[in-house]
Amino acid sequence: MKFNETSRASSRGILGKRSKAFTLVEIMLALAIFSMLIAALYATWTLVIKATIVGKRAGAQRQRERIAMGAIEDSLTCIQSHQASIYYYLFNIQNGDQPLLSFAAYLPDSFPRSGEFLNNTPDGVPMDYHLRGLIFSLQSEQDGEKDLILRQSPILMPMNQSEISTPLVLARDVSDFLVECWDTNTAEWDTEWDATNMIPPLVRVTLAFDIPNGPKQVITREISFPSSTMPSAVQSPSFNAAGGGGYQTFMNSMNSGGGANSESGNSGSAPSSSGTGWPPWFYNPYGSGLGASP
Repeated sequence: MKFNETSRASSRGILGKRSKAFTLVEIMLALAIFSMLIAALYATWTLVIKATIVGKRAGAQRQRERIAMGAIEDSLTCIQSHQASIYYYLFNIQNGDQPLLSFAAYLPDSFPRSGEFLNNTPDGVPMDYHLRGLIFSLQSEQDGEKDLILRQSPILMPMNQSEISTPLVLARDVSDFLVECWDTNTAEWDTEWDATNMIPPLVRVTLAFDIPNGPKQVITREISFPSSTMPSAVQSPSFNAAGGGGYQTFMNSMNSGGGANSESGNSGSAPSSSGTGWPPWFYNPYGSGLGASP
């Protein structure tokens, strides 16, 4: 009897311990729940990464847009124009399939790529290349997209090959580049400016950017020039107070009602000793239509 009772007790203890273990179904259910949690965490982390990438791309695009429009606005407010040597200070716009904006400006050191124009002559004499000719245009890429690019060169020098082959890319995915000038005669915006020996009082620049899976981003700025074209009478040497050019002659003409621009008119192409009509720094990025071909 004692042996039987001991055997029964030991068997009950063994059965009791086995009842506390997990069954195969419970283990499989726990693994399934754990897998669902891992999948949810992975999906959330993937969404966070994608949102971060999209946010960085959007931020970079907005920064590019700001830099591009800022470069155009900063350079236009530094524009230079002198009628006595208008050949080097040509102001030209072109819209349509081959948009272009070119002019001469005295640029600060903070302007993009200014460091490349702070060089010395072969004799070691430092040269001031702050006065440069600028050309804004569009360049097509292999994928069909267009970039807003900038080329620049000192106004007395032809554009070097490195600036031609590797221009500064200001913005990518630019679909439209439009420059309009305010016509004081018609009081309207004009997409053409034939008075290449004068600068307009006001310019409106529009940039349109292609946004993936979204509408176009359009930025428009109206830019007024802090000064106007300097008449040639002011640049001429003053021989006497009665006449012969210079500031005194210019003031006498103004007082007599002649006006600042009465001597030269307001339209016409820039003269050129070479017969091309374009300054030495000008470069045609499209290779046809105007200026020198690349």
